Amino acid sequence: MLDLSYRITAGVLGTAIVILGIIALPAPGPGWAIIFLGLGVLAAEFRWAKRLLHWVRVRYDAWVAWMHRQTRPVQLLVMTLILGVVAVCAWLFGVFDTVGGWLGIEWAWLESPLKPMMGPSPVGPAPGGMPAPGVVPEVR
Repeated sequence: MLDLSYRITAGVLGTAIVILGIIALPAPGPGWAIIFLGLGVLAAEFRWAKRLLHWVRVRYDAWVAWMHRQTRPVQLLVMTLILGVVAVCAWLFGVFDTVGGWLGIEWAWLESPLKPMMGPSPVGPAPGGMPAPGVVPEVR
């Protein structure tokens, strides 16, 4: 029974870590390291995860080796493309609009086209001028 609960815990925890890594992948930061960590947790208990970890690691190492063999202009082009993907993801998830709001910049093009699907903002007045539930109106 203890072995089964350990396997379930390792499976749930490892899967959650891999999903977090996939979410963090387009953002600057340790997305691949988080994925490798999650696969390592899964590989401790599951043979398929060990094979998958090896497969992903080989492909990742091949990508890094390929990048090192390229000329500086090709490296800069690839990195520019990667940063472009990161910027588009940040825009789609509303990061530019949020940071612009913090800085008092209200440019329409900063707003994500996915904003209507994300629901209403929990801060600020609700439609009709009434404050949203749980929001204390500002006193001037």
